[in-house]
Amino acid sequence: MKILRLGAIIALITACDKSGGGGGGGGNVTLASVEDTVSYIIGFQIGGTLKQQGAPAKPEAFAQGVRDAMDKKAGRFTPDQARKVVMAFQQKHMDSVSSEGEKYLADNAKKEGVKTTASGLQYKPIREGKGEHPKATNTVTVHYKGTLPNGTAFDSSYGGQPVSFPLNRVIPGWTEGVQLMSPGSKYQFWIPSKLAYGEQGSPPAIGPNQPLMFEIELISFK
Repeated sequence: MKILRLGAIIALITACDKSGGGGGGGGNVTLASVEDTVSYIIGFQIGGTLKQQGAPAKPEAFAQGVRDAMDKKAGRFTPDQARKVVMAFQQKHMDSVSSEGEKYLADNAKKEGVKTTASGLQYKPIREGKGEHPKATNTVTVHYKGTLPNGTAFDSSYGGQPVSFPLNRVIPGWTEGVQLMSPGSKYQFWIPSKLAYGEQGSPPAIGPNQPLMFEIELISFK
């Protein structure tokens, strides 16, 4: 559900051009030479990135754009026109994601055991620990798992070593939320985008205006 920003799209096309790649795709295309094979690989990688980012790239139109650029043909849009079209699409997409995120959080706030702070951070204790609570200036050690509203996991420390970091060096939702915990606690947090990565997102995993859900276990702090 994410979209590549204009700069990312330009970077992908530039990377393709610098690599000498063509617009070849799958289907019945014949990979008769090294150049054919490299071109296919570049196209496959770009297509995978576009799909992951949720960019509105239809293969036929995308391939035509690549061909026109590599054949040094005049584009169908001036740079200013292209920028306006992409920016308008991005804004529409961001508004849609923001609306979906607000509904997701509003529905979640009604669930049993979920509490909401003044900032809009939502949390639910799974297990309570004992002892003092960390401050923003402390360094905490945690295990965590992050997921998108659709349930897709985008990051996790489980299966490896716990991670340590200054609590005031992470997203605001973490800084606020972990201070509610004591060592041994395990909480679920639902973080509004304004307390996470905002309109910028954190590509490729996290899109603009994306609320996040984290499961955090506070092991210790100092």
